[in-house]
Amino acid sequence: MIQNQTFGQALEALKKGHCIARAGWNGKGMFIHLNKGSSEFLSPTRTETIEGVSETLFDLGSTGTITRLPNLNMRAATGSTVTGWLASQTDILAEDWVDLDADAPPPSKSEACESCQ
Repeated sequence: MIQNQTFGQALEALKKGHCIARAGWNGKGMFIHLNKGSSEFLSPTRTETIEGVSETLFDLGSTGTITRLPNLNMRAATGSTVTGWLASQTDILAEDWVDLDADAPPPSKSEACESCQ
């Protein structure tokens, strides 16, 4: 776990598949995680972008599927998922972000954020 990060540092951790949270949040067990996008067409090297977003943040979708862009979700204190979490201005300016998975190896798709729960 790495503490006292900026939002930018925490965002980079999210892109690596880590879960992040604010130390200042009141709810127990709350965290943010990345829900990868999906696209039928990805370059073999994953060096291109889709609508400006790196292909590394997408999984290969089935033939004929529409492109689904990646999004940030929050696990609320109640255990429910808030789909499409948006950072407040305070969240963006805060320097108390915590990378909850900093010492863990990168998760597989099936393991993503299970370690945070």
